[in-house]
Amino acid sequence: MFQLFLRARAHNLLSSRREDKGFKARSVERDAETDRVRIDAIMTALDTALQEAEREQAGLNRRVDDALARASVTFGNGTDEYLEREPLDNHHQDLFAADISNGQRRLKELASTISHLKFVKAAMLTRFPDFKPPQLNS
Repeated sequence: MFQLFLRARAHNLLSSRREDKGFKARSVERDAETDRVRIDAIMTALDTALQEAEREQAGLNRRVDDALARASVTFGNGTDEYLEREPLDNHHQDLFAADISNGQRRLKELASTISHLKFVKAAMLTRFPDFKPPQLNS
């Protein structure tokens, strides 16, 4: 019985509100601003991801170059250096080789990621040609 009372009361409340107000849409300017904010959020996220990937790539590139330079110093310059090399030097060469290999693998992944992010950004800019990023106050 109590449920019927609540249901009838809710129906009456909704009916009275429906009769009082008609459908109202937002203004064109407000819709355009909402769309711009959405696109801006996506473009900001893309720019941030792209900048972070490029910074990681630059830092990793320096570290790989450094590892290559250190590895070349431990190689020696004799033609039969590998025959007389100390076990500790062999161990260091193996460590350098692993570091360099991992670094080069990651650099390749980063190059691919950066390429993809640039493509997505270009696609966004072509799909939304009227989009203007907010001007920074300098």
